[in-house]
Amino acid sequence: MQRWTLDTNLPDWQSAPQADAVAEVLLNGDLAAIPTETVYGLAADATNGVACAKIFEAKGRPQFNPLISHLQSTETALEHGEFNDKAIRLARAFWPGPLTLVVPRRPSSTISDLATAGLASVALRVPEGPVMRFLAEKTGRPLAAPSANRSGRISPTRAEDVIADLGPALGAIVDTGPCPVGIESTIVGLVDDQPLLLRPGGLAREDIEAILDEHLECTEANAEENAPTAPGMLSSHYAPDAKLIMNATEASPTDALLSFGPDPLPGADGAFSEFNLSPSGDLAEAAANLFHAMRTLDLSGADVIRAQIIPNFGLGEAINDRLRRAAAPRGTG
Repeated sequence: MQRWTLDTNLPDWQSAPQADAVAEVLLNGDLAAIPTETVYGLAADATNGVACAKIFEAKGRPQFNPLISHLQSTETALEHGEFNDKAIRLARAFWPGPLTLVVPRRPSSTISDLATAGLASVALRVPEGPVMRFLAEKTGRPLAAPSANRSGRISPTRAEDVIADLGPALGAIVDTGPCPVGIESTIVGLVDDQPLLLRPGGLAREDIEAILDEHLECTEANAEENAPTAPGMLSSHYAPDAKLIMNATEASPTDALLSFGPDPLPGADGAFSEFNLSPSGDLAEAAANLFHAMRTLDLSGADVIRAQIIPNFGLGEAINDRLRRAAAPRGTG
């Protein structure tokens, strides 16, 4: 496995020889772990069905669960999906950024049927994280990239997380340090005129509704447990080994505590282990820390993780969505 430790603030990072090496890994049909602003993605050439099959094999991911394809620009995304007026407005407002749009797939799209799980729709994103965009442009291919972890487990926000889960499956990994958003993209379905919130994520629902000037209806994940229309919709997902309990009102000396805000829970001083997502109560900071905190507490040795109540607005909606799925009975993730 090639590891490219990269500082994207350096002006000449795109001309580094490692860039050619990672692009070659992808063009050869192998897997590379690539950071975005949300989480690290397990990337493959989305037009190569064999390469996409390697994603499912490495993650242990069911093949009925579609993949997001990452593009370098809105213009390139338009080559693969049919965008109605609402989709165009969202793309112009939030791309590059943590928003995935599920739109009808163009018949001429070269994205593999395996990446779309055989659906007539396609999930597309132009990420803000520059490395994924750059490699999509350099290879000339859309890059299918779910989170770079074993399916159903905690998503990775650091290169070390990826290596711990998937190291042997990787041809290369690009290490840019922690992902700044730290929670996966928001997914909006625009297959017809009614926009649907398929997965809350790193872009708040309120911001999307402001652009559309209408309420986003939600899709219940459990209604299509064996035929999800977008990634991250299975009821059991993002799960630690420890049992996770939401909305804790007090801490326990035998349990780990996932806390939030400046006011400690009763008994917090005596908790087995504690990680405060944001001592100041900042939801963006909490989202950025969520998966790292879950991994840290899971490694503490506690059998149970108690999560303090998180406000359910803004990015809190996405945080609660991930906690709810992590707390669900274990199934195929």
